[in-house]
Amino acid sequence: MQITSVSVRKIEKEGSRMKGIASVLIDDSFAIHDIRIIEGDNGLFIAMPSRKTATGGYRDIAHPINPDVRKMFEDAILEQYEKAE
Repeated sequence: MQITSVSVRKIEKEGSRMKGIASVLIDDSFAIHDIRIIEGDNGLFIAMPSRKTATGGYRDIAHPINPDVRKMFEDAILEQYEKAE
């Protein structure tokens, strides 16, 4: 599996921890949209697309299964975030 494209839209809203939204294309054949870029206490991280459950919690719609793949996504998205205007 390869990430073949990443697009990032920065969000500049004062006081907001959300810093951007990303879309990732995998193997030129599968897209994941609405990946949030969040400013946490220890720096930027990504939050995968999720939906609110009936109990009020949130559940990821699509997400990496293991830490290596999550890091691959995070590295690619944050690299593109730094390049975005």
